[in-house]
Amino acid sequence: MIPEIGTFALIISLLLAVVQAVLPLAGAQRRNATWMSVARPAAWGQFTFTLLAYGCLVHAFLGNDFTVVNVASNSYSDLPALYRITATWGSHEGSLLLWSLILATWTVAVARFSRTLPLDMVARVLGVLGLVSIGFLSLLLLTSSPFERQFPGPPEGSDLNPLLQDWGMIIHPPMLYMGYVGFAVAFAFAVAALLSGRLDAAWARWSRPWATVAWAFLTLGVALGSWWAYRELGWGGWWFWDPVENASFMPWLAGTALIHSLAVAEKRGAFKAWTVLLALMTFSLSLLGTFLVRSGVLSSVHAFAVDPERGAYILGFMVLVVGGSLALFAWRSPRMIAGGAFTWFSRESLLLANNVVLVASVAAVLLGTLYPLFIDALGMGKLSVGPPYFNAVFVPLITPALFLMGVGPLLRWKGDELPHVLVRLRWALGVAVATGLLLPLTLEGYKPWAVLGLGLATWIVLTVLIAFRERVKHRSHWATLPRAFWGMHLAHLGLAIGVAGITLVVNYEQELDVRMNVGDQTQMAGYTLTFMGTRQVDGPNFQATRGTVVVSRNGVERYTLQPEKRIYDASRSVMTEAAVRPSAFSDLYVSLGEPLNPQLTTWAVRVYYKPFINWLWLGAFLMVVGGFLAAFDRRYRIGAKLRAPATSAASAAAQGA
Repeated sequence: MIPEIGTFALIISLLLAVVQAVLPLAGAQRRNATWMSVARPAAWGQFTFTLLAYGCLVHAFLGNDFTVVNVASNSYSDLPALYRITATWGSHEGSLLLWSLILATWTVAVARFSRTLPLDMVARVLGVLGLVSIGFLSLLLLTSSPFERQFPGPPEGSDLNPLLQDWGMIIHPPMLYMGYVGFAVAFAFAVAALLSGRLDAAWARWSRPWATVAWAFLTLGVALGSWWAYRELGWGGWWFWDPVENASFMPWLAGTALIHSLAVAEKRGAFKAWTVLLALMTFSLSLLGTFLVRSGVLSSVHAFAVDPERGAYILGFMVLVVGGSLALFAWRSPRMIAGGAFTWFSRESLLLANNVVLVASVAAVLLGTLYPLFIDALGMGKLSVGPPYFNAVFVPLITPALFLMGVGPLLRWKGDELPHVLVRLRWALGVAVATGLLLPLTLEGYKPWAVLGLGLATWIVLTVLIAFRERVKHRSHWATLPRAFWGMHLAHLGLAIGVAGITLVVNYEQELDVRMNVGDQTQMAGYTLTFMGTRQVDGPNFQATRGTVVVSRNGVERYTLQPEKRIYDASRSVMTEAAVRPSAFSDLYVSLGEPLNPQLTTWAVRVYYKPFINWLWLGAFLMVVGGFLAAFDRRYRIGAKLRAPATSAASAAAQGA
């Protein structure tokens, strides 16, 4: 009866979501405090029953209940217990349940940490989140039940997709969904502000930490996905501009624009309409990613192959959310009062320029992702848009944004003087240009893109140091600097490190495909690799041929790499498990191709040398830490305490009304 309890829990969750959506929104409209106060307990109830449903699904997977179609299709008796838990989100149905659980988690977080906000604003925010929950819970119950039964159940399951049997997939999907769904909170704050007509600095302050936390989670999710693809897919790539990769990258770009625009809206009361539009756009792009992954319109290692009925439902829901929110925006936008004035050379103007560049980048990626789908839908043949297009379009667009990122934080609000700023930055600009021009001379080949990338990375690092130096002049000690300041510049520093890593690995990586017999040697980046042969290894649910490659340098043995070729018992899928030796400055990456003789003594071997590739993920980690530091800045807590008396008075007035 456990699966039936899970289904019943989802039904209760849907009913509570309806209550959470209808009564608080109606109460806010009618100024009925009793109805508005229903929002928080309804949110907690929805979270409780969604968590119960997810627990029932985990129980079915751990217990190998193959009468549940989802379990039979995505698990196996010999699958390790940890992967049986992660298999709960390895399917369309399970991933949607995880999405709903994370949405419920964000909702109760808003309910818990918004007690000092005006009651009507909280009611509207939680009501909008309830409407979003209705969409996903109804999708689960109507077309995508994770608890669908089959009698009799098969004696054995079909196994989890071997690509997902990697510990990177244990944390990548939840972190990615935390980012995707987290932007629903920013969306809800924007819609609530439009409904109330209260688009002021207070609204931006309420929304900003939630958007920043969502951005940090999405940054972590995207980085983990790139790291997983690099390790697991066996071809040495870390980003291929795959449509599903793009589906997560577009909300990240829009979210980056959003958190910067919120800073202007909070500090200066400007960009109100633009900030609201960015909040709507970011969550809409998250929904678009959901549609692309689950509609079956594209083929990808990241996508779920599902029937068109589910895709049509998601598309309809997306059109309803996007169309409804844009209609509300069009209705309210004429009433939005412009914020403070600023000159063409000010922090506001450079942040606006950066926003425009980021949105243009989103448009370029969106065009390259959707255009082949439109051509295919019109019956005009298959069209592939790959890395050449994205690299040629995206890099020139994002380059000015990276340059402006160094200047913007150093300018004053309202306006600054160009000659004064040039004097402050002349040494940084000179050193950045010199580094970009000279550093490639020490590397293998002088490449223009390396000059540009290294120059920009150096420029960002130097401007961060200048910002710290100038800020410390006005404070007694660096430790007194606010968390938001640390977070912003740590994120910028992380991006600079990531840009340097991307530049070096793209321009100076080496690749070698070689035929190797036992005892054969090959050279790569100063290393000597000796193939020692293969042996058979039994895994928990696979059989593997494990190769041994001894790596030496200058005649001294350094380490051994052991790539594998696996055959999984249930699906008979053949998978390549690369062997990677990471270090701070380079990776040596070896994968087995196909055997070239019946005795399995001669193999096709692929070897990669990846300089500074780990700087990508180090930079992403610093960006994540910076995001969380900025989100938990002390001023948000102090501001909440200062607003508490006013909130209590407003609630009392609403109660009286």
